[in-house]
Amino acid sequence: QVQLVESGGGLVQAGGSLRLSCTVTIVNFNVYTMGWFRQFPGREREFVASINRNGEARYSPNAVGGRFIISRDNARKMVYLQMYDLRPEDTALYVCATGLSGNWNAWGRGTQVTVSS
Repeated sequence: QVQLVESGGGLVQAGGSLRLSCTVTIVNFNVYTMGWFRQFPGREREFVASINRNGEARYSPNAVGGRFIISRDNARKMVYLQMYDLRPEDTALYVCATGLSGNWNAWGRGTQVTVSS
């Protein structure tokens, strides 16, 4: 069984910051790549950031613009997304996922981030 539970979303003013967390229940968490995606109403999921088993991070410049940082804590089986300088266009449902061998294989239900102007 695999379970991912996101938290940390909420309502924030433009220019503010939020830290999202994802708690993962899975065997051998350390071998998985972890990722964050976001979904706008009525649209497909959009890749935001990922971090592999070695701690190497990858970002989507178009989606993030250098304002987000992904990290992981293997001992606690958690992954984080630190978001700075939030903008109204960042408003979305943020979802975490596990990946292995080039494929995303499990998804959480998401946490809502809403940025007001």
